Amino acid sequence: MILKTDRLILRPWKDEDAQQLYKYAKDPNVGPIAGWPIHTDVENSRQIIKDVLSVNETYAVVLKGKDLPIGSIGLMIGEKSNMALRNDEGEIGYWIGVPYWGQGLIPEAVNELMRHGFEELGLKVIWCGYFDGNEKSWRVQEKCGFQYHHTEKNIEWNLMNDIRTEHITCITKEEWYSRL
Repeated sequence: MILKTDRLILRPWKDEDAQQLYKYAKDPNVGPIAGWPIHTDVENSRQIIKDVLSVNETYAVVLKGKDLPIGSIGLMIGEKSNMALRNDEGEIGYWIGVPYWGQGLIPEAVNELMRHGFEELGLKVIWCGYFDGNEKSWRVQEKCGFQYHHTEKNIEWNLMNDIRTEHITCITKEEWYSRL
């Protein structure tokens, strides 16, 4: 599936995106704050595309007019989420390359994925989270209408082999519609 916004195309990841993915995912300012290790080389990025980014409802964030990914966004539904969700609930996760920070591109992508989740997939609640210190991610969620729900402390985060605090937010279908 391909989703479109004013400035973006959200499309499935392709094997040939590995070089572009590595360009942004090797930056230590991107992955670790979002909960995943920096990519070590293009082959590592290619494997991540195959093993992680090729699942349903995960999209490369691409600027219109170019076919090069600048970030990623995904909607994990029900049991596929890291959270214990029902089948009519989803969790959004996202990141974008540093050169594109502060341009409102990820809020644009999040809003489109919420539209898709609520209108086309029939979700009732969409959840999101951010780790302590990731204020940029919190700002995205705030701009998109997510409300603070709770905080989970002392989470063993295996991807980074550390202990984290995660702040959980959510938005209901009704809350989303009231913002339109």
